[in-house]
This record gives sequence, structure tokens and C-alpha cells, in this order.
Amino acid sequence: MTTPLWKRCISRILQALLALVFIAPLIWVVICSFSPQTGSAQTDGWGPGNYLTLLHYQDGLPTYLANSVVITLVTVVLSVIVCTMAGYSFSRFEYPGHDLGFMVTLSILMVPYASLLIPLMVWYKDIGLNDSLVGVGLVLTLFQLPMSTFIMRIAFDAIPKDMEEAAMVDGCNSLQALVKILMPVVKPSMVTVGLLAFLEAWNNFMIPLYLVGSSHAPLPLALVNMRQQTMGVIDYGATEAGVVVLLLPAAILFLALQKYYVKGFMAGAVKG
Repeated sequence: MTTPLWKRCISRILQALLALVFIAPLIWVVICSFSPQTGSAQTDGWGPGNYLTLLHYQDGLPTYLANSVVITLVTVVLSVIVCTMAGYSFSRFEYPGHDLGFMVTLSILMVPYASLLIPLMVWYKDIGLNDSLVGVGLVLTLFQLPMSTFIMRIAFDAIPKDMEEAAMVDGCNSLQALVKILMPVVKPSMVTVGLLAFLEAWNNFMIPLYLVGSSHAPLPLALVNMRQQTMGVIDYGATEAGVVVLLLPAAILFLALQKYYVKGFMAGAVKG
């Protein structure tokens, strides 16, 4: 039965209003980053003054971006590899402690990661990972494990075992079957795991605050340090410019991968 025209119109209007609620703050931040504001470099007329302040702040925007990129790459690569292997293991193999291991992995979700940062900081000093970008990536990967492993296990559970059994009959071992047969099927879920890891690592402030110094600060940490300028006046213009710089890669990546993101979350909804 065809939906009446008036119902479709109301639905489109409601969808547009809902989209506007989410998009309007982002548009406002972009406008404000170019607009004149008291206490900022852009005090008269419209222009890139706030971005120039951000570009030359202390070690410079390229340095902070490079630090963010390193942390994000470590987190994304390790999260995708580790969670794919873990999800495959929990889905396909039975061994002593199988269910207990999965429950322990999920139990990380119940631990507020802020409560672990002080012990981690002390431990990192002992093993030489203090003030290390790779160390920050390792911690971020740890907190990506529960949800991402859960996503990957559901994705593998939705695939009939006949596929890999046929590959093993043709001479593949378990690892070869995973790489050649199963990974192409679960690619949307792997992209989802990578995207979640990217968003967490790219925007995270708390973990770098505890584990790295100013010389290795990623962009979110640098933005917080930059907010308070001379005489305690907050430079809103430069802060908003930094928010736009942080926003753009995340928005572009999400828009480019959104079809995989939706498929990844839907994997396993219909098994078989």
C-alpha cells in the first residue's frame, strides 16, 4: 500500500528538522572560527586570523596534528587486527576458558578508564613507555577491545561455517581461511571497528593528559592548553578554529565510510 503524500511530507519535514538540530552547531562553529571576537586574533572583520593563531601556537599545529595522527594510526591498526583475531577465536573455537575469556573482555566496559590512568602512568614509567605516543595508542586500544571484539564476534557468528570448511578442504588452514575467505565478508564490521577506534583516538583528551607531556601533546590536549591566554581571557576564536580542524577529518571519514558503518552494526542481525 502506497503511503499518502501528506504523511511523506510530514516525515521529510521532521527528518529535515532533526538533521538541522545536529548540523546547526557545527555550522555555527565554522562561522565563528572566521568571525571577529574579543580576545582573539580576529578582532576586526572576517578572515583566517584565528587559524593563524592556531597554526603558530607553541610547537605549531603541524606538530600537534602529527602527534594525533601517530596515536590514531596505532589505535586503529591494533584495534582492527586484535579485535578481528579475537572475534574469530571466540566465534569459531572452543577451548578451556572460552566463555570466561569473553566475559572478562566485556567486563572492561564496566571499569571507568579514568580510574586506571594513575596506575598505568606509574607502570609506564617503569617500562619506559611514559611520554610515548605509542603508549597512548596501546591504552586506547585496550579500551576499544570490549565493544569491538563483540562486534567482530557477532559478524563471524553470522557466517556459515561451511564457507571456511570448504576452504580447509581445498588446503587452507584456519589463518588462511580467515584472511582469504572470511575477512572479505566481515569487511563492513572491520571498517566499523576501525572507525570507532579512529573517533575515540582522534578526539581523546583524558588519556594523553595523563600519559604524555606537552612535547607529545595531540591536538585536543593542545586546544585545552591554548584556551586560556593573557590575563585569563579565553581565546574562543582559536579554540573554535581548532574544533573545526578536529572535526573535518572525522566528518569526511564518516561520510566516506558510512555505508560500511551501517552494515557493520547490522551484521548478525539476520543470521545465516
